[in-house]
Amino acid sequence: MPSPHLPPSRRGFLRAGAGLAASLGLAAATAPARAAERACPFGRHGSPERRPTPQTLYVDPYGRGDFTSVQAAVTAATGSGRTLVIAPGTYRETVLLDATRTEATWIGASEDPRDVVIVYDHANGTPKPGGGTYGTTGSATTTLQADGFTARWITFANDWLRADHPDITGTQAVAVKVQGDRSSFTHCRFLGHQDTLYADSMALGTFARQYYAHCYVEGDVDFVFGRATAVYDRCHFRTLNRTDLAAAPYGFVFAPSTAAANPRGHLVTGSRVSSEAPDGFYKLARPWVPGSDTTARPMLTVRDTHLGPGIDAVAPYTNMSDTYPWQDQRFAEYRNTGPGAAVGAPANRPQLTREQAASATREVYLGDWTPWKEGR
Repeated sequence: MPSPHLPPSRRGFLRAGAGLAASLGLAAATAPARAAERACPFGRHGSPERRPTPQTLYVDPYGRGDFTSVQAAVTAATGSGRTLVIAPGTYRETVLLDATRTEATWIGASEDPRDVVIVYDHANGTPKPGGGTYGTTGSATTTLQADGFTARWITFANDWLRADHPDITGTQAVAVKVQGDRSSFTHCRFLGHQDTLYADSMALGTFARQYYAHCYVEGDVDFVFGRATAVYDRCHFRTLNRTDLAAAPYGFVFAPSTAAANPRGHLVTGSRVSSEAPDGFYKLARPWVPGSDTTARPMLTVRDTHLGPGIDAVAPYTNMSDTYPWQDQRFAEYRNTGPGAAVGAPANRPQLTREQAASATREVYLGDWTPWKEGR
């Protein structure tokens, strides 16, 4: 269920610019700015008449670009190094960027992620037209398989709601599944409920590196999950309220599924976790050991991050399956602050030493790839 502070469905929420702004505590764009946006939907990023490079394509739902849908532009943008400039609008569609379309860049033209929204409403248990259901992977609104992907100022969302589908038990509904190496997201938003952001790789033995900077992610159950080597740098994670449950826990922020051979899983640094739910109703993480990799050793390090009162400070970690206790996985914290970071039972909150923390940085995790140095 959506929180009582939001419109009755995420679909309405996405359509209401003011509601989007309120949810993040941001001011809505002014009328003059909107008028300018209508006159020049691609902002400073050129236009079909003023392309900075032949590799640039323009998407606009009102027909002022090369294409009116994101998938149509992706299909046309074959090869490597293509850029999509996406005008403000709600793009209700599923999108697949396959592995052949490497080094792609998607830019939200207004440079405000509230304005460019890619959204659909499939869930794991949603029936497919040809029979069967979509499954968790198939539920993704956007699937990004290519290496070298970059996104700036875009919202990726899945607005499927449990309350609208009481007959469906497979409630995972992915906003974006990211599988490529060197995938970078700056000033993006990821909206959903269960399994919002799937940070994955193309194969079990592939250690895909991903970087999320100044991003906003919201959800309830395992809403940041997967086996990628993923760095979340100065991001905001927000847990949603749930009126369909009578008791804690309402959900879990992180559910890494790091392969045992991978020395680096998920790293959260300089970020914050806030909540719409009652105090202590969320766990920080639980390990996901999938049936496809029963030898996985999930890894999560949260450091220099503010944990709000929504996190259960006494027992922030729990098991997804008692066969794989969280204590046997690679969970750790370092210099976190806030009421959700209080260490009342040290055994429940493994802490890095200063020496260990020196290796828990974006530089170490991402190696020779330095996306924070790239142009914004």
